[in-house]
Amino acid sequence: MDLLFEKSIRGRSCSLLPKCDVEAATLSKDHMRQKELPLPQLSENDLSRHYSALERRTHGVNNGFYPLGSCTMKYNPKINEAIAALPGFTQIHPLQPDDTVQGSLKVLHLAEKYLCEITGMGAMTFQPAAGAHGELTGVMLIKKYHEVRKDVGRKKIIVPDSAHGTNPATAVMAGMTVVNIPSGSDGCVDIEKLKEAVGEDTAGLMLTNPNTLGIFEKDILEITKIVHDVGGLVYYDGANLNAIMGVVRPGDMGFDCVHLNLHKTFSTPHGGGGPGSGAVGCKDFLTPYLPKPHIGVCDGRYEQQYDCPQSIGKVKAFNGNFLVTLRALTYIITLGSEGIADAAKNAVLNANYLMKRLGECYCIANEGICMHEFVMTLEKEAKEKGVTAMDIAKALLDKGIHPPTMYFPLIVHEALMVEPTETEGKEVLDEAAEAFLSIYRQAMEEPEWIHHRPTHTPIGRPDEVAAARHPVLHY
Repeated sequence: MDLLFEKSIRGRSCSLLPKCDVEAATLSKDHMRQKELPLPQLSENDLSRHYSALERRTHGVNNGFYPLGSCTMKYNPKINEAIAALPGFTQIHPLQPDDTVQGSLKVLHLAEKYLCEITGMGAMTFQPAAGAHGELTGVMLIKKYHEVRKDVGRKKIIVPDSAHGTNPATAVMAGMTVVNIPSGSDGCVDIEKLKEAVGEDTAGLMLTNPNTLGIFEKDILEITKIVHDVGGLVYYDGANLNAIMGVVRPGDMGFDCVHLNLHKTFSTPHGGGGPGSGAVGCKDFLTPYLPKPHIGVCDGRYEQQYDCPQSIGKVKAFNGNFLVTLRALTYIITLGSEGIADAAKNAVLNANYLMKRLGECYCIANEGICMHEFVMTLEKEAKEKGVTAMDIAKALLDKGIHPPTMYFPLIVHEALMVEPTETEGKEVLDEAAEAFLSIYRQAMEEPEWIHHRPTHTPIGRPDEVAAARHPVLHY
């Protein structure tokens, strides 16, 4: 389809602004543009049709099944949007005096209270804009803790080989050294390797539970104890909280701080580049180091408290993406404590049901019950038939299904990671299972057929090697 610049016709406009009712201000010539701003010129009709055409080319949870692993692409309840659109929340400014935004401060205070209860933490900040930003904030808290204790020799962050790729990147950005440890044959942390890795230079361990293979770390209490016994702290990557929220708490497992993807687990819109929220919670002993301000209550009034001398400072302006937090709070209040737990249980049920169905043809990477997601491997099919994980993913596009995560985690060759989430019914899961299975069976009979998929999408299969080596990044 054409770009807006290609549709532009000089002289067309859709601006219907009323006549200015105040005196127009003028700038001196040295502050004025020397040439016309090169913006497309279109009618409102042209503009409306363009964005409607773009919408028809996108795929989201409102269009169909979206089993993107470790990303929790769940339905976004419309009540969240209705609450977030209330004028009392949208027509305010973050620099207003606290007395004029008591409702918004109460939102942050309540969200902190409920999320601390869900995670077993003592306090929380909503400044981080997304998951990786939350990771960085969490590792900075760990670093600050050791610095305050003058234990400055602790520079190593331990990261399992199945971790999300942002974990080691975050540790490096925080000025730490990454120590990678392997997984055992069961897909969980190798306890003996962890014992060998820890020591007086250990700052902490970054871990998600359930892990990226969709397996609950059965030795989690021993894992956190091993790290604590050498003086390190344990950080919880909240990417997979959707499987356990309301059932078991990271704080009770021994985690000292946690980030939550409110734009995943707590049903706020996800994808398209944001906005997101990587809220960070911590145990009481780390609370003094949280980004400031902290939302407190004084004489029955909510206030932003800046008197935090040991704080790591601010990691984002104001209190982060406020309306994302508001949507998440709406979700939590709507479901209540029982509903939050039911969501996690249904996520696990859906994943196990779909895993069982797909196991008729596909090789499941790890045996046994999974949590919210599972990983399949096409390694055998790739060697014997030339049918890869990429081929299956591309063929799913023709079925109206967004592909699952491909080639991750790296410890599983030709991996497809599937997360159905709790918001899908059995009928959708059965339709998805039939799509996966029919693609597999046809690919095994006609390997060449699948190499040309998809054929019913606006764009067929591109030359991905050429796109990576010679990207076109400008118009």
